[in-house]
Amino acid sequence: MEKRKKIVILGATGSIGTNTLKVLEGMQDAYEIYGLAAHSSWQQLAVLAQKYHPALLALTDEREAQNLRVQGHFAGTILQGAEALVEICEQADLVVLSVVGVAGLKPFVHCLQKRIPVALATKEAMVYGGRLARDLMDRTGTPVLPLDSEISAIFQCLQGNRKAQVEEILLTASGGPFRTWPLEKIQQATLEQALQHPNWSMGAKITIDSASMANKGLEIMETRWMFDIDPSKITVVVHPESVVHSAVRYADGCVMAQLGATDMKLPIAYALRYPERMPNCGEKLDLFQAGALHFERPDYERFPCLKLAKQAIEQGSAMQMVFNAANDAAVALFRAGAIGFWQISQIIEQALQSFSAAALHSFEEIYALDGEIRSFAQQVAQQFV
Repeated sequence: MEKRKKIVILGATGSIGTNTLKVLEGMQDAYEIYGLAAHSSWQQLAVLAQKYHPALLALTDEREAQNLRVQGHFAGTILQGAEALVEICEQADLVVLSVVGVAGLKPFVHCLQKRIPVALATKEAMVYGGRLARDLMDRTGTPVLPLDSEISAIFQCLQGNRKAQVEEILLTASGGPFRTWPLEKIQQATLEQALQHPNWSMGAKITIDSASMANKGLEIMETRWMFDIDPSKITVVVHPESVVHSAVRYADGCVMAQLGATDMKLPIAYALRYPERMPNCGEKLDLFQAGALHFERPDYERFPCLKLAKQAIEQGSAMQMVFNAANDAAVALFRAGAIGFWQISQIIEQALQSFSAAALHSFEEIYALDGEIRSFAQQVAQQFV
């Protein structure tokens, strides 16, 4: 019998993490749940530990890690602090990376350097890393399998084909909760409204990014680096039914599309079993029930974050990182009630105008620039008070 692989889940208490654990319940022959990590949700982590019995737990919030030690009834090792997400990966055979923002970059880089395969949901890690991460992937040959539904769809459509024959990648977007809203109404959107995604059940950050379509801008960047493809070949297609998760057009004019239910367990299972497919791992798509499918061009006036993302892409890897960090900071401010929804794009625009497009030569420069951009976003937010 083949030895089970040790799997570590970073972001275990979030949407991707909990769905991954559900998928793993049907893969106990292949994987040992070795480590679970979160930021501060010690009570949720303790419940998961009692159910799945990992050897390691990690919390980046040191105070909450102490609560876990005292009240969590966990007999294994508990790691804590900023480096915990790196330390917990050391003995892993596969790392599921699903933490939000720049926090995912260090463990991502560590796994690439140590040649530990990664199942990647944290698109920000790829965007922050940019050219540096892509070069590291090429140098080490570390497998990186996409968990994001659209990026997974592209990955599946590329199987058995030559990248040189790709003419266009059609990256689909639901359009989010404000797809049909007039501009004036979008400008006044509330946090509660931004969190009402019509199709997907996701974490708060990515749901807000979907509402602003910043998420689709980040996915263009992720697609660019994940597949090392010219961004001019990537086209965003608004598809409100979220049945076609993305498609690839080849040089002969043929389009290969990946269709499926809006169930994150499907791309997760594909990544964990690749190149095999896991039977009965999630909801099955019924084409008769799906009905008519619609496709639209994005509206850059009502969704300026997508336009700003394209501008950042044209300016290079450093400006993509600026876009990412500014959006991350602005969404945090929006969730805290410090700015309105429309100010997210305004903060991003000012950041793109204020920071240099000069190339970044090390991951340390990326971490330093991230801090500068977050401070800048806080200052800009004062204009809107």
